Amino acid sequence: MLARLSIRDVVLIDQLDLALEPGFAALTGETGAGKSILLDALGLALGARGDAKLVRHGSEQAVVTAAFELGDNHPVRALLRERGLDSDGPIIIRRAMGADGRGRAFVNDQPATIALLREVGDRLVEIQGQAEQHGLADPATHRPALDAFAGLERELAAVAAAHAGWREAVAARDGFAAMASQAASDEAFLRHALTELEALDPKPGEETQLQSERQLLMNRERLVESLNGAMAELSGARPVEAALRGARRHLERVAAKAGGALDPVLGALDRAAIEVAEVVRLLESVGASIEGDSSRLQFVDDRLFALRDVARKHRVDVSGLPQLRQEVAAKLAAITDSSAERARLEKRAAEARTAYIGQAETLSAARKAAAAKLDKVIAKELPPLKLEKARFATRIEPLSEGDWGAEGRDRVAFEVSTNPGTPLGPIGRIASGGELARFMLALKVVLARSGSAPTLVFDEVDSGIGGATAAAVGERLARLGRDVQVLVVTHSPQVAARATHHYRVEKLVRGAAKTTTRVEPLAGEKRREEIARMLAGAAVTDEARSAADALMAGGKS
Repeated sequence: MLARLSIRDVVLIDQLDLALEPGFAALTGETGAGKSILLDALGLALGARGDAKLVRHGSEQAVVTAAFELGDNHPVRALLRERGLDSDGPIIIRRAMGADGRGRAFVNDQPATIALLREVGDRLVEIQGQAEQHGLADPATHRPALDAFAGLERELAAVAAAHAGWREAVAARDGFAAMASQAASDEAFLRHALTELEALDPKPGEETQLQSERQLLMNRERLVESLNGAMAELSGARPVEAALRGARRHLERVAAKAGGALDPVLGALDRAAIEVAEVVRLLESVGASIEGDSSRLQFVDDRLFALRDVARKHRVDVSGLPQLRQEVAAKLAAITDSSAERARLEKRAAEARTAYIGQAETLSAARKAAAAKLDKVIAKELPPLKLEKARFATRIEPLSEGDWGAEGRDRVAFEVSTNPGTPLGPIGRIASGGELARFMLALKVVLARSGSAPTLVFDEVDSGIGGATAAAVGERLARLGRDVQVLVVTHSPQVAARATHHYRVEKLVRGAAKTTTRVEPLAGEKRREEIARMLAGAAVTDEARSAADALMAGGKS
């Protein structure tokens, strides 16, 4: 709800700080006192179009600040959290308008765009009256309002889930179709690439192996020289193996007399002989590999070049060629076998669409039943508001498939006719502002909990009515004030007497050069005098005071 409204230098208001309470509040005062200035100032804070004419004469800028007390789960808090503008306390919006026409907007003391201010304002306050209409006059609010009236949360959740499933299935089908189409257009390239890769037949780790062999072959001469030297040392005039065997023969002759002391030595000589023999074998093997095919180096170079050339062509590392071969083969297989997968995804999308339609039809049926009930309830509210000749109807029309969504397949519109014989039309296009305000009142009384706006403003909802009709308007405003905060600009004593809170707007002339507007909270005797003034005019009589007492007593009953 709107907790505080501070206004600085707006037209006739130099400084005003107004604390507001929950419930139904009436704003009264003589014509020209400045009640419309209050609404203009509030509209400025809510993101209405700025006008330098609102700046008080002689001032540099006009500033309006509005503070709202909201629950933690109110949609505005979620909206501001997304923008990094939320706070733990009240939501504070501020608008400054310079005399040069330039303006600035703030949310929770942080700069904001006018568009965001308007978006926030639309969710905080609904203004119904003679000028611009918000809230239920906007066709976009009609479907959510009907759903809230009918309590269709479960049906809406089911439709939203079915719609999400359908969208997911369609995305999977279309994604596969796009992939298959792209693959088909690339089929010639893929087949060429697979033929090339199969002919090349790259092996995991092959590049590292070839690099090692290449290094060995490039140093062939030095390696052969070293190998020959090593073999000469091992197999020279006195070969190492022969020396080891000779040493063993000498020791074997006396081993029996050594009492086992030479056994370890003999074992070591045996092991040494085996190791030397292995060294000779390995040297011969390495030498044979180096002295083998003299064209091996050319083969290794050609193989490395071929692998790296294909890898560059496909923009992968040589090590990734085996995996690339598998992927290309899989894509070609998908082209060949795509019909089965395409059929499966088509079936899944069709089944998801059918499931969505089923849930949407259930929701549509519930909406139609709720619409008939809403029309009857609204019809009962119209005669007491001097709209006995008016008609109200909720029109539900099917949307084209392209417009189906998570909220179903229906377009919902509230339509009215204010005169017999005239066709129903959009509620927001009623000619008479007073009639429209009362229509909005009837709707809000019935749909009090359907909107997120915690504050409703009615500007002269009692225009052109009096007596019992005005009393009926006051009674409904009081009823509405039990659910939301209601601010009403009124000239009707019957309406004002029903209010929980009463504020008088008056214009003060100080000297010859300064005129200001102020707002005074009224209670007790002051409130009685104001309602008596509204009944009697300029000269307040005892009869008017008695009538005021009666109205106020009736408002408490």
